[in-house]
Amino acid sequence: MNKKLLKTIRITLGSICFALITLLLLDFTGTLRRYLTFMAKIQFLPAVMALNAGVIIALIVLTLVFGRIYCSVICPLGVFQDAVSHIHGLKKKNRFTFNKEIKWLRYGVWALFIIAMIAGVNSFVALLAPYSSWGRMVQNLFQPLYIWVNNFFAFLAEKADSYAFYSKDVWIRSISTFVIAAVSFLVITFVAWKTGRGYCNAVCPVGTTLSFFSRFSFLKIHIDADKCIKCDKCTKNCKSNCINGKEHFVDYSRCVVCGNCQAVCPKDAISYSRISNKMKKTQNVTDAKENKINESKRAFLFSSALMGTTLAFAQEKKKTDGGLAVIEDKKPYKRTTEIVPPGAKSLKNLQNKCTGCQLCVSKCPNNVLRPSSDLLHLMQPVMSFEKGACRVECTTCSSVCPAGAIQKITKEEKTAIQIGVAKWVKQNCVVVNNDHNCGNCARHCPSGAIIMVPYFKPNADNANMEVQNSTAALDKQDDKQLMIPTVNESRCIGCGMCEYVCPSRPFSAIYVEGMATHKNV
Repeated sequence: MNKKLLKTIRITLGSICFALITLLLLDFTGTLRRYLTFMAKIQFLPAVMALNAGVIIALIVLTLVFGRIYCSVICPLGVFQDAVSHIHGLKKKNRFTFNKEIKWLRYGVWALFIIAMIAGVNSFVALLAPYSSWGRMVQNLFQPLYIWVNNFFAFLAEKADSYAFYSKDVWIRSISTFVIAAVSFLVITFVAWKTGRGYCNAVCPVGTTLSFFSRFSFLKIHIDADKCIKCDKCTKNCKSNCINGKEHFVDYSRCVVCGNCQAVCPKDAISYSRISNKMKKTQNVTDAKENKINESKRAFLFSSALMGTTLAFAQEKKKTDGGLAVIEDKKPYKRTTEIVPPGAKSLKNLQNKCTGCQLCVSKCPNNVLRPSSDLLHLMQPVMSFEKGACRVECTTCSSVCPAGAIQKITKEEKTAIQIGVAKWVKQNCVVVNNDHNCGNCARHCPSGAIIMVPYFKPNADNANMEVQNSTAALDKQDDKQLMIPTVNESRCIGCGMCEYVCPSRPFSAIYVEGMATHKNV
């Protein structure tokens, strides 16, 4: 068998999986989600959070048979680290050495991760989860570039009277999440450049979890002591730093079956197959020797690697009304209870299951979802309506969520799910402030929960008479009668259409207050 075959297969499959999951996260049109959502659902942590037993069992069986190929083929963050390490390897070859497992760091981080999951500190879970990290980086760092390129083609298409492309606004949904994504990208890139798979085998909780099973895998990398000439090329090319070529030792808990060692061995002494009893004895003897060797350890300097960075964005063009007056952007309300998407069932359910992968945020066609800035639930999706409303016909977020935090619902079911209730703010309303009728909120309400009633300004005779919601008042109204909105809370579904279309600036005169537990109306 060609000694480079294992490496070639790994690179081919890894590249395909990486391209598919990245395209899923990049795409803002909703076209690819119909075909590629499965790539998110086969990621390990989302499958655990969704209690997807089929995927979990399949990944464990895969590891028990082939070793940790999940980390080198399916996990996008693992493939990204391989790409960074490969680029460095083009310039500096044979740069790796064998290092013993740093158990206190590896299992300490893993224990903190499990405690955080149990305690509900989901911001820490999202920070370390590999798929969530990649989703965060793609959505915050790469998708804006992707959209800018799209907008360039949209500009060209417009000049050619073509509708093949359409432009889309680029904006930062959350400053805190953007900063975390940028820092994560810098740290992981730095560690991969310097140590190869250092992040995977010292920090990543999914890698540590799968390492428990990879020790017992049916197929393993092993070294034939009779053929080996102790050239140490396998050690110098092992990006997991888990091979001691001179002692014929492989740490299977860290090996990701990349095939690098087999590809560089000049004597074909390395194979990927079932280990015989004779080989097991040799490996056990080597393990005993390794425990006695007092080798120096390479320190993983993560925190000291961080450097301050300045990130600049192209300044957005000011929106104007007819080129005369600047239209002030809306500011989000500080809601007492955050609004979470239909299908989440409750705020608590979403917070307990969401891995913060940003897939729903990147796929939201209405610009409603954005990452939370709440410290305990950082990067989890919440809804806000400055740039769009949650249209009743859209169920995109429920169809792409891989973790079960937003369960799949139909369009019919969505129209009856109440996620919040609209509240009118008198002092912001243009009717009250400008003596001018509006009615945008009532006209656009899809559930008919908002109706307009007569408004009478206070006067000397009756300072308290503001709203007269009676049949007599409605009968007497004329074209000059000022009308203000009133909300029928039993019909409101919290879609945010009223808040979005309200012309008041910087705060809408009507906003949606979230519900901790959703209900049917």
